[in-house]
Amino acid sequence: MFMSGKRVLVTGASGGIGRAISLALAAAGAELLLVGRHRERLEAVLAELAGGTHRVVTADIATAEGRAAILAACEGMLDLLVNNAGVNDFALFADQAPERLAQQLEINLVAPILLTRQLLPLIQRRRGQIINVGSAFGQIGYPGFCAYSAGKFGLRGFSQALGRELSGSGVIVSYLAPRATHTEMNCAEVTAMNRELGTATDTPEAVAEALMQLVHRPRPELLMGRPERFFARVNAFLPGLVDRALYRQLPVIRRHALAAVQGRG
Repeated sequence: MFMSGKRVLVTGASGGIGRAISLALAAAGAELLLVGRHRERLEAVLAELAGGTHRVVTADIATAEGRAAILAACEGMLDLLVNNAGVNDFALFADQAPERLAQQLEINLVAPILLTRQLLPLIQRRRGQIINVGSAFGQIGYPGFCAYSAGKFGLRGFSQALGRELSGSGVIVSYLAPRATHTEMNCAEVTAMNRELGTATDTPEAVAEALMQLVHRPRPELLMGRPERFFARVNAFLPGLVDRALYRQLPVIRRHALAAVQGRG
């Protein structure tokens, strides 16, 4: 088991992707610190993990107190930080309340940056790795996900800049961009929209497998899905083509986004 004896911290560990990542890392021999806000859900994941000495840390990464509790739980040792915690709120920008916009930027961008800053000395000491879990929407701004896309674009930029800053230090920074994934974070309207548009959707286990590839053979960035990789390249060099493709999808996106807002009352 190539992760034997490695200390790994996973944020958002009780969610679908976080759970799958935790199971994969534990099976590879890692010792896990599972971070999340709901202890019962973390304990349920803990009970599934193979071997090793694993622990849970109930903490909100968006608060200074939560980040301090995470730092204390690391006990001066950390080989791999997986910044996986995230939230989304599917709605057209004009329909999103300011507090929902702020929450997405706080959890998806600001909190992982601040947590990484706090834990970086531990990772440097062990010449370890940081993996930031982003999204295909970190390369392709998508209607109905304005704040979410902004946060993931930012997380991708942070990953790239920090990786370059730490070049030669022995610390590796990687950015993993899943495409659409079957998780409870997606509301019913997102699932229905993806089905109507024929969007390819992965399982959390597929995301965990991709993350293990980054652990085993590190590289700066991995975008899941061949069509998504192609679309991201086109978006970088010929964004007008992507504009036109998404414009054709707008009626479907708007209909489902409106339904999502109405469903919240």
